[in-house]
Amino acid sequence: MYPGVDFLSLEERLSPEEKQVRDVVRRFVEREFDQQACQLYEEGRFPRELVPKMAELGLLGASLTGYGLPGINAMAYGLAMQELERGDSALRSFVSVQNALGMYPIWAFGSEEQKQYWLPRLASGTSISCFGLTESGFGSNPAGLRTTARLNKAKSSWILNGSKMWITNGTLADLAIIWARVGEDIQGFLVETNRPGFRAVPQPYKLSMRISDTAELYLDDVEIPGENRLPGALSLKQALACLDEARYGIAWGVIGAAAQCFDTALQYGGVREVFGQPLNRYQLYQEKLQHMIREISLMQLFVCWLAETKMNQRLHHSQISLAKQNNVEKALQIARLSREMLGANGIIGEYPVMRHLCNLETVYTYEGTNDIHKLVVGEKLTGISAFRVGGDHPGSGVKD
Repeated sequence: MYPGVDFLSLEERLSPEEKQVRDVVRRFVEREFDQQACQLYEEGRFPRELVPKMAELGLLGASLTGYGLPGINAMAYGLAMQELERGDSALRSFVSVQNALGMYPIWAFGSEEQKQYWLPRLASGTSISCFGLTESGFGSNPAGLRTTARLNKAKSSWILNGSKMWITNGTLADLAIIWARVGEDIQGFLVETNRPGFRAVPQPYKLSMRISDTAELYLDDVEIPGENRLPGALSLKQALACLDEARYGIAWGVIGAAAQCFDTALQYGGVREVFGQPLNRYQLYQEKLQHMIREISLMQLFVCWLAETKMNQRLHHSQISLAKQNNVEKALQIARLSREMLGANGIIGEYPVMRHLCNLETVYTYEGTNDIHKLVVGEKLTGISAFRVGGDHPGSGVKD
């Protein structure tokens, strides 16, 4: 069983409930996912059969309250994201999109009727959601999106036209949260994916995030009822608030990938012999292990502080950007180092390192690129924006 990585004894800070959430998700990943991870990656297939099991564990909508939702705290939610990404970024991405980008906008900006109808369905996994913001040419600048929504006054309906790219859960989704231009504003809409004119096309030839479902969405005169507009999502600011929720989960999740790479290198160094001695005996190998555990420990301290600040409702979006940027960058460095330490074995599916490395190359640039998050922090420090996105707080660079 995967033992976890806890050099600073942070376990002592966790409540029994938080430990229980972490352990339940860890066992789920070990029992249901680990043995088939390599095959799924090779096939490029998301294990949809796991969705009901994740729903049974309360992972879908886990951080939200009311409507029969679990309402676990920010620390427990982060630990769940960590354990899912220890398995694969695809697992964490699926749950993150369902939670932060599918259910959260309905929970935060939807009508009572929308909440009553959709939240139980999404929590049970009987419906799957995706989040359509990113467009071709408009990743780091979502304010430039071209998808439009036009009000048909005669029928009190909306007509949507446009396309979206890099949409996680795109071909699985029953419901798409689509962000579209209404005049000068950007508003949110609930679009059932079985409506005429809606198409989801799988993204071909991915060399990273292969287990994740990724699609392009096309909307050709898609008509939805007037009540499908999210009444509280009337600007880009609400879309970016959803992304903050997702980025919080990423900052936690990548620690799981980094810890798995570290543990793999540590275990490998104990059994692989070079010149008659195990690798763990050599100074250069120990120095690399020290570097990895130092960075993982600092990442863990960061997200623990992040969780406590979020629970106290004092968390600023620039702090989430700093955490996402720092932790993904460090996790990617650790994965690269682990692959190097395993030599030729680092590239084969028997070990999870190369899979994590390839995935993290994508996480490095989605939900805000590494550079975009640096500029978000730069604006907070200087009071000067290095980019212009229509007045709302910047920092998209999204792959949804």
